[in-house]
Amino acid sequence: MLTIKRIIAVFSILFFTVLVANGQSTAGWYTEGKDYAPTRRIMITVTNPLNVPVKGSSVVVSRKSLPFQNIPERWIGIVDPALPSDPEPSLEQLKTNSGYVRRKETNGHYVELQVDDKDKDGIWDEIFFMTDLKAKESRNFYIYIDHYERGMYEHQVHAAIANYGRHTVPLWESKNMGWKLWYPHEVDLHGKRSPMLTAYYEYSTNKSGYYMPWEMGTDIMTVASTFGAGGMCLFENPTDMENPARAYHSPFKNKGPFDDTRYTYDVVYNGPLRSMIKVNTTNWNSGKGFYELEQYYTAIAGKSWSTVETKFNKFIPPNADVKFGAGIRRIMSEYTSVNKKGIAISMGKNIEARIPDEDIGDDVLTVPWQGIGMIIRDQYMPEYQAIKNYGGNHLFKMPVTSDLSYEYMILGAWSFGDINKNEKEFIKYVDDEALIYNNPPLITVHKLESKLK
Repeated sequence: MLTIKRIIAVFSILFFTVLVANGQSTAGWYTEGKDYAPTRRIMITVTNPLNVPVKGSSVVVSRKSLPFQNIPERWIGIVDPALPSDPEPSLEQLKTNSGYVRRKETNGHYVELQVDDKDKDGIWDEIFFMTDLKAKESRNFYIYIDHYERGMYEHQVHAAIANYGRHTVPLWESKNMGWKLWYPHEVDLHGKRSPMLTAYYEYSTNKSGYYMPWEMGTDIMTVASTFGAGGMCLFENPTDMENPARAYHSPFKNKGPFDDTRYTYDVVYNGPLRSMIKVNTTNWNSGKGFYELEQYYTAIAGKSWSTVETKFNKFIPPNADVKFGAGIRRIMSEYTSVNKKGIAISMGKNIEARIPDEDIGDDVLTVPWQGIGMIIRDQYMPEYQAIKNYGGNHLFKMPVTSDLSYEYMILGAWSFGDINKNEKEFIKYVDDEALIYNNPPLITVHKLESKLK
């Protein structure tokens, strides 16, 4: 005969089973301070598909994947119920950091996030945050929905469009590495000696990247006619990889903006966890085909890489055999390279990263070791080939996709940095990031939950 306690216990188990089956959990509702007790939430499950742990995994939640979407940007909060809650801050902390400091929490801990409107239509598109995941771990988070004021985050990344060196230049950076487009399709690289953001100082003072204050690092890339730290192209004749079509090297280069390829730039979003700039390329006449495209360059907090998304909106090739392309230069003073499935790494020793300035009698800056890399996702079926033209480069060609888009990752390191300071460390870093890049976390979105006040 069942006792009352036994009946209650059985009912509780059945109720919990129903909640889990319906994408709900029994985790307590998050509160913060005396006035934040949200009444709506959506649970999401983030799963690491890999057999290795991932530190600082990027989590992107599309608005269109949510069961409820008409949410004001500042009403969105992310909570990890497995993390310990913060206590009430001290009076000293409040005085130092203002009233925007978060107050005492219950049932979990807030996660730093940003909400981004990628297409700039006034409606946010994505929620972005980062988390550590154990091997094969599935971790639950809550998107809480309610009016909220507190919480200020230090920016870990930066992006800007600036008049730099007498022309318009996009710059984007993490605290580990900086990138800019001195040339509009080929990436330049800035090495950091310690974690910090340096681009604002560089463009606001118009200080040469080679002559930054020592602690702010220095430009460590000669681009010239090469693909630099990363660039795109098209192979209008796929059997001739030595002569790719390049927007900045068209037959109309320097013929004036009416005839030459044209570029416009925009900052899509600027931190605190990821920053993105957009490049619009129009009027690209290769002499054989005609093309226009958009590119998105993204820096992520704590990473020594940037992703590059490419999307054609005009694609008139001379034949059906054209291939997408991307590559990096053969690094200055290259002594070895690594070329395998979807990965190219070029490494140099005793590199003259800054040539002597004869006007001021300055000495050369010699970098003992430097590495650059590129990763193409497996899904794009990349084929590798080194070429001698344009100063020597490591290139990939890929089949044209049905939506006329593709993406890749560019990576950089040098011996004066805090991490990846030598060949062994950098190769491992590139291998590890390639595995993660090809196997991003899986996101499962559950039902909207509500509670009565």
